[in-house]
Amino acid sequence: MAFQLIALYHHPESVAAFDKHYDETHTPLAARMPGLRSYTTMRPVSVGGERPAYHLIAVLTFDDQQAFNAAMAGAEGRAAVADLANFAAGGVTMLTGPGGAAT
Repeated sequence: MAFQLIALYHHPESVAAFDKHYDETHTPLAARMPGLRSYTTMRPVSVGGERPAYHLIAVLTFDDQQAFNAAMAGAEGRAAVADLANFAAGGVTMLTGPGGAAT
């Protein structure tokens, strides 16, 4: 069963600086993790005039938990985690677990 990491990025102080670093530096780091099956992002938009709860949501999918664990323990995973301090000062909530099929 697929295993996912979901990163919920809180609103940054500087949207432009966050987006530039995320797109130009962090995404290429994370995308190089071995065993990564898919990597999608979404920048939520306002619905009904209310500010979305998060600035950016990233979903990384691996074949299974073993592939996820190996990727996170490897050089690429460690580099991606270390890079969070360079741009995610607003905070990030990470969730991991098995990803089920859509119904």
